[in-house]
Amino acid sequence: MGSSNLGPSNNKPHAVCIPFPAQGHINPMLKLAKILNQKGFHITFVNTEYNHKRLLRSRGPDSLNGSASFRFEKIPDGLPESDADATQDVPSMCKSTSTTCLAPFKDLLAKLNDTVSSEVPPVSCIISDGIMSFTLEAAEELGIPEVFFWTASASGYLCYMHYAEFVEKGYTPLKDVSYLTNGYLDTVVDNIIPSMKGIRLRDIPPFIRTTDPDEYIIKFVIRETKRARRASAILINTFDELEHDVINALSSIDLPPIYSIGPLHLLEKQIVDKDLQILGSNLWKEEPECLDWLDSKEPGSVVYVNFGSVTVMTPDQLTEFAWGLCNSNQPFLWILRPDLASGQPAILPKEFLEATKERSFLAKWCPQEKVLSHSSIGGFLTHSGWNSTMESICSGVPMICWPFFAEQHTNCWICWSKWGIGMEIDNDVKRDEVENLVKELMIGEKGKEMKKRALEWKDLAQESAKREAYENVEKLINQVLLRN
Repeated sequence: MGSSNLGPSNNKPHAVCIPFPAQGHINPMLKLAKILNQKGFHITFVNTEYNHKRLLRSRGPDSLNGSASFRFEKIPDGLPESDADATQDVPSMCKSTSTTCLAPFKDLLAKLNDTVSSEVPPVSCIISDGIMSFTLEAAEELGIPEVFFWTASASGYLCYMHYAEFVEKGYTPLKDVSYLTNGYLDTVVDNIIPSMKGIRLRDIPPFIRTTDPDEYIIKFVIRETKRARRASAILINTFDELEHDVINALSSIDLPPIYSIGPLHLLEKQIVDKDLQILGSNLWKEEPECLDWLDSKEPGSVVYVNFGSVTVMTPDQLTEFAWGLCNSNQPFLWILRPDLASGQPAILPKEFLEATKERSFLAKWCPQEKVLSHSSIGGFLTHSGWNSTMESICSGVPMICWPFFAEQHTNCWICWSKWGIGMEIDNDVKRDEVENLVKELMIGEKGKEMKKRALEWKDLAQESAKREAYENVEKLINQVLLRN
């Protein structure tokens, strides 16, 4: 991806990029920031103090020094101080960032705009996460463009856009908790979202599964999606072939222009600047030794297991997954975050470790893009986070989906119902089901069919990175970010 010469450094456009403070949001925002920097933008990348410290721990004391044209800054998140190496509670972060972060963010912009002391160009645009809409007020005061970056799927975004309608039509709050188990969640709701034929209540991001009429996160979603109308543009890390009907449906709502700029991690690969290439965003220390282990395995033989940065499970669920993997007799690489099991360390039975030691590799974190693109990976047991889903698609790897949170349920539904590259595992995990699905994924007829479809999607993703996404980034720059 070539750089554009946008003039001397003091005249450069200056984009302030502020992600929502969770791993799955920071990753794509950093990729976008690097792409814009390569295109000639000065970048200020804003983390919370908590995540700034975690990045220094995981990537080393010099990892956030940046460069003359790419600087890292930090603001408080408003939550109690903690040195834990874990994802903070997401609803608490939503509440805290939206109520406490505007003032420190404005102070940071004022500091950056004092160009004599800051030695950086004046801020010319803000790119904020789609759920950090408090930043709009700052952009409007400065009279500069504000772009919302939606880091999850377009399908998830469309579901959230209809949350107000789910409330109006009485689908939420639930009458009582029995509605979680009495078949109510199987209600098809494509009358509300016609572009997602066959979607059920259980496939909608599950914040609506509440009996509380004052559920904070529902009000938060409705407010954030309403405010999106005030942005200068909306970016989504997807591509047209993948979510065509949904992108069209979003474009027909009263929203600013929508630019699909994915798959971002393929665009990032086109960056030639070595200093930019080494900037990373993993909040846990990677264990690259797993790649050496993969080198020793047959092509397409290994199941990769990773439930992302937010998922937590009960110790019983962890044990069921473990024995299901063991009984499948397939080699596997399993990423076990220290905080994966709720309320205690992620500890596996000794008998399991003994039984699988010849064909397993366990790590706390890994360079996932490299893992998924490794020739020995044949399938992915995933939580269906959007970054993981996109990386899997771009590597031609079919999936078993165990969604935990937010629009992961929607992503899971599309994977099996629309794209033909996934199978869903029941939330109430049982080892027999895990065993059977893993065998089907790796050596079954359905697994072979899914692999074929996954490779077709891989080709389309690579085509998009060369053409559609590249052109849309150029349009974004010229039509929105450089607008006077």
